[in-house]
Amino acid sequence: MHLRAEGGGKPLTFLVTAGERHEQSVFEPLMEQGMVKRAGRGRPRLRPKRVVGDKGYSSRRVRRYLARRGIQPVIARRANEPQQRDFDHTRYRDRNRVERLINRLKQFRRVATRYEKLAVNYLAMVTLAAIHMWL
Repeated sequence: MHLRAEGGGKPLTFLVTAGERHEQSVFEPLMEQGMVKRAGRGRPRLRPKRVVGDKGYSSRRVRRYLARRGIQPVIARRANEPQQRDFDHTRYRDRNRVERLINRLKQFRRVATRYEKLAVNYLAMVTLAAIHMWL
């Protein structure tokens, strides 16, 4: 399960893929879904100001995608990549909100154990758990 969360740690959108699928393969479809609510009045934002991700999302393809859309990446570089000078360590700590979100989703038994054999049914259970979290 791949998911995108808002700044408060609630799920915005999620995708289910087969097995051990890499994060980068679903990054673009995940970013194209979901909207971020504005603080005041106005239409929801389609693009966030920044994206915080772990080293699994560190690649030229992801960084180019974010740069084309004017989104600031806060993604740690892997050991085989050159280090970046302006890496924001305090914002990078916010990525644990996604980990805590996954833990909260796994408190729902059907999400944690994945009783459903079909991905569509599993996605429905994750959707119900996400709705429960928003309420």
